[in-house]
Amino acid sequence: MTSPDPRPAVVLLHSSMSSRSQWAALMAAHEADYRFIALDLLGYGKAPFPDAAMQAGFSLVHEADAVQAALAAHLADDEPFHLVGHSYGGATALRLARTAPGRIRSLAVFEPVAFHLLDESDQARAEVCAVIAAIEAAPTAEEATRSFIDYWNGPGAFDGMPAPMRERFTGQVAKVKLDFVALLGEPATLRDMAAIGIPSLVLTGRAGPASTHAVATRLATALPRVTTAQTPGGHMAPITHAADVNREIVAFLQSVA
Repeated sequence: MTSPDPRPAVVLLHSSMSSRSQWAALMAAHEADYRFIALDLLGYGKAPFPDAAMQAGFSLVHEADAVQAALAAHLADDEPFHLVGHSYGGATALRLARTAPGRIRSLAVFEPVAFHLLDESDQARAEVCAVIAAIEAAPTAEEATRSFIDYWNGPGAFDGMPAPMRERFTGQVAKVKLDFVALLGEPATLRDMAAIGIPSLVLTGRAGPASTHAVATRLATALPRVTTAQTPGGHMAPITHAADVNREIVAFLQSVA
């Protein structure tokens, strides 16, 4: 009979236009201490693209349900886990923390794109809504992808990529559009965030955009058991500055063990 794995389970959710592989460095460095479960969100990596019925009213409910279904292959129904999410994965993690509180031991998010927490009159929300409008109005998928990539990584970032990478990202922009629909349609408020009573970590990158910094600031005031920290890099620091971000995540996991 095989003995149960004594390592704490840690579920990892990636950003839009990424995949579970973005957590490879974290997993490789700390697999002796944690049982990492990195999942592909819908439409990314090896996960299926939402079907036509799901697309008609796509929401974070669909994304969170898919995560729960995928976890069934890794964890027992009532087995607890720590939850880590970046960007869109962070917003999905917030949804899960609200709807499955009995299983989640702690929550760590890096610049979650939970724009639904910003008032419609907020300048930071207007900033990201302008990006969404540019993506929707773009005449081609490539132009839409350029708007998305350049917002998060700086002007010229998309054109500076190798052609195969540009093509891969362009092939994912249809899911990005659904991600934004889900994010702006999420009904959760800051009051709902205040009900998340587990230990939480909210991380930002020093060079991140105003929109996600505004979300992080509001989360830091709403979550009752929150720790905050800032790392080098921008919104994509979990990839571009993985060592710095992973250090914060592991220190947090150790503190809540």
